[in-house]
Amino acid sequence: MEMSGVVPQSPSAVSMRDLLASCAAAAAVSTPPQEEEQEQDRDQENAEERRDAA
Repeated sequence: MEMSGVVPQSPSAVSMRDLLASCAAAAAVSTPPQEEEQEQDRDQENAEERRDAA
């Protein structure tokens, strides 16, 4: 039995919306935070420490 010319079917179809959403999620997870965001986080932590010390 010869299988030449037979195209294998994909195991499951993925919608373009799901594909784009997964790419956006991967980019969000793999992108390091911006310096501005880090400064805001540090400022918030410092404020919490000062509040706890009071």
